[in-house]
Amino acid sequence: MRFVGARIYVVLAALLFATGGAAIKLSLLSNWQIAGLRSGIAATVLVVLVPAWRGFDIRALLVGVALAVTMILFVTANTLTTATNAIFLQTTAPLYVLLLGPLLLREHLRRIDLPVVVLLGAGAVLFFVTAEPPLATAPSPVAGNITALASGVTFALTIVGIRWLGRVSSAPGRDPAGIAIVLGNTLAFVFCLPFAWPLVGGTPIDWAIVGYLGVFQIGFAYVCLVRGVRGTRAFDVALLLVLEPVLSTLLAWAVHNEVPSTWAATGSVVIVLGLILHAVQAAEPS
Repeated sequence: MRFVGARIYVVLAALLFATGGAAIKLSLLSNWQIAGLRSGIAATVLVVLVPAWRGFDIRALLVGVALAVTMILFVTANTLTTATNAIFLQTTAPLYVLLLGPLLLREHLRRIDLPVVVLLGAGAVLFFVTAEPPLATAPSPVAGNITALASGVTFALTIVGIRWLGRVSSAPGRDPAGIAIVLGNTLAFVFCLPFAWPLVGGTPIDWAIVGYLGVFQIGFAYVCLVRGVRGTRAFDVALLLVLEPVLSTLLAWAVHNEVPSTWAATGSVVIVLGLILHAVQAAEPS
């Protein structure tokens, strides 16, 4: 039962993460306002709920910079392109992790990793085969796709950084990776604030959306993910998190009637296959 409960936490985290695209598109606030306020609220929630994530660490700050850029790029991508394109292009992060591993972590690329590299790379390319027509919720698809692709690269740097933090010693009762997440959200808030000011023009619905994004879509989602990871095999976590891009697409369709193009849908399927293969390989001994 404990194992099942842990997996439920992971599924809940994936569900909360998946609501980001649809929720961002519901707000009339600017991308700077949404990204900054979302991260500021999330940092506050995480500091309150997770004592081990309080404090400061210069190494965690470096990783936090990559996370801050990722948070801003993801919100911006969602304001420019479809939620499907934004989340699936960011989800190609394992491709860059595999390529950066030998350089930054001395983790050599294995022969069995090559199919994952091919699938994720091919899936990303399919999003750029044709220029998608602008939509009311995706006014600049090409710029949004490029921004989402960049968020995948910075997210990969975040993942590599968190793996690096896991190898360094830390004070008892402190979690460097968690501190990096809090610092990253704090940096995103601080960086966006000058561009988000003045904070006027938002409706009560806009502020409610930003509050939801910060408290639940980021804050509670990370808390659930941490609790779930502690009692779930890494393979199961990786597979269950594949739900996030799939659910994000379904929510965008249900809420905004966003239907991905044929090439984007094909690319999404290829990326999902690559993610599943990556999870299977991660579960195997090196």
